Amino acid sequence: MQPVRIDFAAGSVRRTLFHTHAAVKLLAGVGLLLCVSAAWQMAQQQRQQQRRAAELELLRQRATAQAQRPREVVQRAIGPAQAQFVNSAIGQLNLPWRELQDAVLAATPRQIALLALEPDPRKQLLKLTAEARSSDDMLAYVAQLKQQELFTSVSLLRHEMNEQDAYRPLRFQVEAIWLAR
Repeated sequence: MQPVRIDFAAGSVRRTLFHTHAAVKLLAGVGLLLCVSAAWQMAQQQRQQQRRAAELELLRQRATAQAQRPREVVQRAIGPAQAQFVNSAIGQLNLPWRELQDAVLAATPRQIALLALEPDPRKQLLKLTAEARSSDDMLAYVAQLKQQELFTSVSLLRHEMNEQDAYRPLRFQVEAIWLAR
């Protein structure tokens, strides 16, 4: 027969702790430590967030102050060489490349091999270097370039036979003046 526990004493915290199993006490202690640790980490995070908010507000105030402060504009004199370089760069950028290329390609037949396009924006001049199999092809090409609306004047500058090539092509240079638009 098993012993019967009869306990008529009033319940208290001390009696409850005395009768609680050791594993439950250990788990309660670990839980309490975890809660204290989480509370400490949360307090650390809040302090860090407050510091960052204060830094952010300080940076905003500095940025606002800098934006409101008048800026000094330093004007430097541009030398003639630098001005000429800038103007030539702007002239190169403002070249009507697409129109020039379209006009040249529209006039170029299969018998003509284009070797170089050299624009001069100051004079609105385009130098073309090309090769043809015969002088008739060369002259027909020059005539086709003259028919292009973009060019006001087209002239054959020079031509020569390329003796080093087995096919002996005729290398020639054409100068075309384009319209300013």
